[in-house]
This record gives sequence, structure tokens and C-alpha cells, in this order.
Amino acid sequence: MIRDLFAIPRLTGKAWTVWQRNLDVFLKTWRVNLVPPFIEPFLYLIALGFGLGGFVGYIGDVPYIDFIAPAIVAVSIMNSAFFECTYGSYVRMYYGKTFDAIIATPVSIEEVIAGELLWGATRSMIYTGLMLPVLILFGVVDLPSSLLLIPFAFLGGLLFACIAMCFTAATPSIDALNYPSFLFITPMLLFSGTFFPITVLPPALQAFAYVVLPLTNVVSICRGITLTLFSPFMILNLAWIAIVTTVLFFLSVNLMKRRLIV
Repeated sequence: MIRDLFAIPRLTGKAWTVWQRNLDVFLKTWRVNLVPPFIEPFLYLIALGFGLGGFVGYIGDVPYIDFIAPAIVAVSIMNSAFFECTYGSYVRMYYGKTFDAIIATPVSIEEVIAGELLWGATRSMIYTGLMLPVLILFGVVDLPSSLLLIPFAFLGGLLFACIAMCFTAATPSIDALNYPSFLFITPMLLFSGTFFPITVLPPALQAFAYVVLPLTNVVSICRGITLTLFSPFMILNLAWIAIVTTVLFFLSVNLMKRRLIV
């Protein structure tokens, strides 16, 4: 029944043991995991900020490099959580049989999935924390307001982790995960106010972006934080993210539970 898909899962602190397991694996391969967050902002800022920005100049009163800096953070929040809870979770579930091994202990299915979601959000927060010094070095973010990006990254990451887990629960094979990657992630990358102001789009597409493309709300909040442009509209974005994340958290846990039981 549809009602069962949105039922509140029974969770305890054991979900954090799953989170701890993933953190331990992450730390064992830290050299591989920690390099991309440093290199990625350098490449984007040099290629787009200085390269394309030299032709664009300003977006309103904001230099183009300052305009895209928060978008780079938002994209990192999206990618790190989404791909961790699609490909990463699928490998642990199907190929590594990690889920089966954990469920054989007193940890429940719901707690395994919740731990995966919490880890996806944490990975977004880690990547944001690593990118922020690079952005500060380039002088493209305001301080101290930009420090708020780190706690916000956890909420934004949890949103995309929940979305990713829904796809993982529904996909028949790991190859099928290419569909949400290209048909969902790529459009968000292009049409969520990342590289150009969303206000240039027709009003109907702007509304569509804010309602259907979650990255739009994340970019908006990141930009407000880094440019110290706080407004009531940010509260609406934050409320949208909180509500959608809560609903998708329940949905993703229940969808994965149904898949693993069957």
C-alpha cells in the first residue's frame, strides 16, 4: 500500500554503527577520497571563473567567479551524496553483500539504510569542508557567513542521498543507474541557476526548477550564504528542502526495505 511506503521507520542509535563502518572505510582510502574536493574547485574556478568570467564580467553587481563559487559547492553536495547512495550503496548491497552481513547482526534493515543515508549526507559535508578553504584562498566567498555552508551541506546532502536511495531501490541493475545520472542529475546541473541566473528563464520554467529540481533550492541557499545575501526567500527554500527530505527519507527507507525483503 502507498501508506506503507511513507510509514515512519523504527530506528535506534544502531544506524550510526552503519555510518561508522562507512566512515572507517573512507578513512582507510583517504588519499583517493580527499584529492577530488581540492582539485575540483581549482578546475572550475580557473576554467569558468577566470576563463569564461573574463568574457561575462558581472552578473548584476556580482563578479562571475563569485557567482559560480557557491554553485560549485552545491554541485559537490549533490554529486557526493547522490553517487555514494546509488553506485556505492548498490555495490555494498548487491556485490559486496555488506547489507546482508550487517542485517545478520542486531541491526535492522531500516537502520542499515538510515546509516547509509546519514553517511551520504556526511560525505557531502566533508567535501564541502575541504572545498571551502580553496574558495577562501581565491577570495570568492564572504566570511564568516560561508562557514554556514558546512552544516547546511549535511541537510543538502541528506536530500540527495534520499533521492539516490529511491533510485537504488528501484533499479534492476547497476547499469540502469546511468539513467538517473543522465536524465536527472545532468538537467539539474544545467538548469538550476548554477552557471547563469535562473531569472533569465521563463517564469514557468523558474517555478518548475524550484519545485522539481532540488539543486535549484540548494544553489539558492549556498549563494545567499557565500554572498551574505540573506532573505526571507532563503527560508522558503530551506523549508522546502526540510519537508521534501523528511518525506523522501521515509520513502527511501521503506522502498529499500521492501526490495531487500523480497
